[in-house]
Amino acid sequence: MLNPGIQAPDFTLPDKDGNPVTLSDFRGKKVILYFYPKDNTPGCTRQACAFAASYAAFQALGAVVIGVSKDSAASHQRFAQKYDLPFLLLSDPELEVLQAYGVWQEKKLYGKVSMGVVRTTYLINEDGVIEKVMPKVKPDTNAADILAYLQAQ
Repeated sequence: MLNPGIQAPDFTLPDKDGNPVTLSDFRGKKVILYFYPKDNTPGCTRQACAFAASYAAFQALGAVVIGVSKDSAASHQRFAQKYDLPFLLLSDPELEVLQAYGVWQEKKLYGKVSMGVVRTTYLINEDGVIEKVMPKVKPDTNAADILAYLQAQ
């Protein structure tokens, strides 16, 4: 995991339509960069829908919401259409950004060990510096927690 106060690693990844999106293009805005395990799974769907429900509030605060997983752009497209997700979903099948942000880790489930995405949210400030790190977030409260943090500033 990366720590607050350091420059967020820049990256370019394809969105759900295959268009390249570069993190540094959002300088001047706060970026909510959330990493999640897999499209169309119960927890990830609840998390994405919660971000969608609060999307107008995030926009009003000048914040951009970006979700990243290792799913394909086609998977993201279906996920975004099915749940009417208004924010960016980026595809990282090569795990480059997932590893750069320290969210690709060993996980244990029912005694079985595997590699996967640890659900994590980074808040990046207007200068591209990591302002807040929220590791192992809960899908049902993540969006509300980050919104409350932003509104308190």
